[in-house]
Amino acid sequence: MSSANKPMPKLPLKVRFLIAAHSMTVAAFSRPDGSAVNRRLMNLFDPKASPATKPDNGVVSSDIMVDTTRKLWFRLYTTTSGDQMDIPIIVYFHGGGFAYMAANSMNYDDLCKRLAREIPAVVVSVNYRLSPEHRFPSQYVDGFDVLKFIDSSDIEGFPAFGTSKKPFFVAGDSAGGNLAHHVALKACQHEFSRLKLRGVIALQPFFGGEERTESELKLVGVPFISVKRTDWMWKAFLPHGCDRDHQVVNVFGPNSVDISELPFPPTLVVIGGFDPLQDWQKKYVEGLNKCGKQVYSVEYPDAFHGFYAFPELPESPLLMAELNTFVHNQLT
Repeated sequence: MSSANKPMPKLPLKVRFLIAAHSMTVAAFSRPDGSAVNRRLMNLFDPKASPATKPDNGVVSSDIMVDTTRKLWFRLYTTTSGDQMDIPIIVYFHGGGFAYMAANSMNYDDLCKRLAREIPAVVVSVNYRLSPEHRFPSQYVDGFDVLKFIDSSDIEGFPAFGTSKKPFFVAGDSAGGNLAHHVALKACQHEFSRLKLRGVIALQPFFGGEERTESELKLVGVPFISVKRTDWMWKAFLPHGCDRDHQVVNVFGPNSVDISELPFPPTLVVIGGFDPLQDWQKKYVEGLNKCGKQVYSVEYPDAFHGFYAFPELPESPLLMAELNTFVHNQLT
């Protein structure tokens, strides 16, 4: 039986409350025409976490400014145990439809601490500019500029580079998964002096197109995502006058760029059975396959869009184990 024809598993009360609160605030504080978000009010419902200057379960964090003029910064997470020289870097892009959330949002702070501790890895969580104030390509520019900054700067608290290039992964969820793909496209064509791209991790990546897929039409009333909401996000993100078949939305659609000849790295795509975006994510996997790229997909049949933000859900430890396996397989 497909996910569209079976009821969602019953969620814990705390999870249901957080989903309802998020959905209410996003709808209430965003102009219907995609022209503005009331940041002051949104921030009241998006609690932020301070950096952990003292170890929090073996992880410390600090905020590093990249460019004050555009307020581009990242939160750096490092573990307090083990040899930092031997662990990879994960450059992480948070979700939120390009328009919401931040690197220091509590859910993302918790998620990045888990990545740093459980992979383990040095995690760089990028606080990129948001739409509609900053439309495409601002977010991709910010993401790639952070990579160049890490490659060329001596950063306080950052583990020392060795004689060989340090392996790194680009990762993200939802809109951050879209960002991870496009930043990886730039990165695989760039010669870094101290970094080597080893993989892409896309957690329920946000792709789309003018077509309405079966999962978009059938999965109605599930947490966080609806056709109306994703249409708003693309409208707020894309340049005026562009439709959803833009190459950054429909990456293997009618206006796509051929990546067959590019050294695009191995990619892990995580898909949820109750995510309306799942058909686009499967098209992404198929597109990478057709281009001859190494791609792995894992599906959690009972998972909704954004499940990874809730460690109490049963899929959460399974996901961490999957990420650990993927990362370490690319390092051997």
